[in-house]
Amino acid sequence: MALVLPPLNAVRAFVAAARHQSFSRAAQELHVTHGAVSRQIKGLEADLGVALFERRVRQVVLTVEGQAFYAQAEAGLALIGHAAAALRSGAAGRAVRINVRPSFAVRWLIPRLPDFVARHPGIEPEVVTSTAAPARAPEAFDVAVRRGLQGWPASLQVAPFLEDEAFAVASPALLRSMHRPVESPRDLAAFVLLGARSRKGDWDDWCRQAGIGRLRAAGRLHLDHLHLVFQAAIDGLGLAMAPRSLWGNDLRQQRLVALLPRHGLPLDRYYYGISPEASEEARCFVKWLERHKTSSPVGAEGAGTRCGGTDA
Repeated sequence: MALVLPPLNAVRAFVAAARHQSFSRAAQELHVTHGAVSRQIKGLEADLGVALFERRVRQVVLTVEGQAFYAQAEAGLALIGHAAAALRSGAAGRAVRINVRPSFAVRWLIPRLPDFVARHPGIEPEVVTSTAAPARAPEAFDVAVRRGLQGWPASLQVAPFLEDEAFAVASPALLRSMHRPVESPRDLAAFVLLGARSRKGDWDDWCRQAGIGRLRAAGRLHLDHLHLVFQAAIDGLGLAMAPRSLWGNDLRQQRLVALLPRHGLPLDRYYYGISPEASEEARCFVKWLERHKTSSPVGAEGAGTRCGGTDA
């Protein structure tokens, strides 16, 4: 015969009241009203068929039956709490923390994350953005992605990821408003040049690569992050020097147009870093990164191979 359990909320109210010998203090602990605690305990007494408290003026005292029930009910709730904590701890181990710069998160990683979640529903990706080098990261992480080989802690295994170069891009509306074609690098002088504070030298480096020296542009505007530069270019504020790795959706949806495709600026390659003792979840994420070196951010590119034991 199955056991008939009393209402769990009522048992919680009783245990709190018994611990404090006070309905008011139990109400404060449970963030409910005094009346709610009183009603829960009355209902529990009716369910059990015994009085659990002796009500006195401004005081409640456990009856003999109440003392016996409290000893076992408190232990039972503690067991439930410990079991839940163990499960939550196990669930936390299914997460993978990914440390990337804000622009990479917005422009490359987040558009592709639905594919990772679809392939590995048992793993929860946690994206942590930081402009600090991985060696100075303020929070712990499982996998990091950065340009270049500088600033990596010696404890990580670092592997090459994306090759990259930058091109001048603009919104189609801005180009139409100029009523003149862009046929050579010097034609860009008619525009405002947009740049990120973290990449202030990109336009001058591009000009040297194109063999024209520094452009005397119509204006220059710097913003904090590269993804803000992209948005400013989409809104027609000027031209952006845009890494190929980050512009995919905008070109496909014709929010931006690449100018002078023969004139690209080589950029430092992206690398990812992972601990030699990394979890299976982190290694699954790295394998997924490898599959997406040249992928589209829209939809999944085939079923692929799932990592053993990581899918719920």
